[in-house]
Amino acid sequence: MATTTRPCAVTVFLLLALVFVSAAAPSKQHGQQQAGVYMVMVRAPAPGVDCDAYHMRILAAAVGSMARAKEALIYSYKLAASGFAAKLTPAQVAALQRNPAVLQALPDVKYTLQGSNHLN
Repeated sequence: MATTTRPCAVTVFLLLALVFVSAAAPSKQHGQQQAGVYMVMVRAPAPGVDCDAYHMRILAAAVGSMARAKEALIYSYKLAASGFAAKLTPAQVAALQRNPAVLQALPDVKYTLQGSNHLN
């Protein structure tokens, strides 16, 4: 029985790795880098600093302006963690990752359950 479980586990692991790599890979459309949604975790701001403004300054530095940052920002996380979700190109993510306040920037990946009988 262990011999049938092991190949199945290896297959599942390889499929998950393939999904993650393909979701993280930048794509180009008409010579431009395609933007994707990224979850960006940053160091917590100093006490008393407005979280939204802090996140916007970090994002604006990477995308080039406050107006572009407002367009890119999807959500700002403040309670359990400090960070934001934004629609960014790979070049913008690279610029963010050079900021010392940025802890990590990961592509947002949506996982779904397959099959109609998962509730039983």
